[in-house]
Amino acid sequence: MNGPEIHLEVAPELALFVPHGRRSGATPVTTDGVSTLGHVVESLGVPLPEAGALVVNGREVPTSYVPVAGDQVEVRPVARPQRVPGAPLRFLLDVHLGTLARRLRLLGVDTAYESTDLGDPALAALSAAERRVMLSRDRGLLRRRELWAGAYVYSTRPEDQLQDILDRFRPELRPWTRCTACNGLLKEATKDEVADQLHGGTERSYDVFAQCVECGRAYWKGAHHDQLEAIVKDAVLFCSERR
Repeated sequence: MNGPEIHLEVAPELALFVPHGRRSGATPVTTDGVSTLGHVVESLGVPLPEAGALVVNGREVPTSYVPVAGDQVEVRPVARPQRVPGAPLRFLLDVHLGTLARRLRLLGVDTAYESTDLGDPALAALSAAERRVMLSRDRGLLRRRELWAGAYVYSTRPEDQLQDILDRFRPELRPWTRCTACNGLLKEATKDEVADQLHGGTERSYDVFAQCVECGRAYWKGAHHDQLEAIVKDAVLFCSERR
């Protein structure tokens, strides 16, 4: 026996998550009469971290709402900027987002990342334990109930990924304060303190250094500094234009 039929419309921003036939306008969806609206939305392919307000018959409802026959449902995108309550804004990135992780760290944003694949259960547990926003392109990972918070990374291009995350969460930027390798904080260092990491040309050409307090890695304004400076400058300008 068929259950109650509702009419559900997904915002254009979320269209990539749903089958092609459900991407335009309100479409009929048959429910079982007991599942929550959150479950119904996820069954259509939309991870709940990507669903903003759920509006039924013009009224916003929680994900625990159980739809009834004839309901007119709107699934709206997450409002931007997205506020993450209850903890300092920190991120956790999966193994496929290494470049994004390094760029966020370059900007001074607290960003955990492992270069090995920990697996979805471990990542979800780490997100909950450390209260970090999980960033991923893995829709299955973003559906895990253990997650503290999560967000889908829409683009495959690091430049677009960074811009999207900055626009969505508006993190506080503190460029040049974190180690891009391990996320530790940087401190000023003398040439003598980092001498074991310097080679002839570097030792002769540079006098200003920083060092990670966690892993000990040394930093200086080397050959790639102009490229990194451009990333920082663009990010700071982008964020300032949205304040």
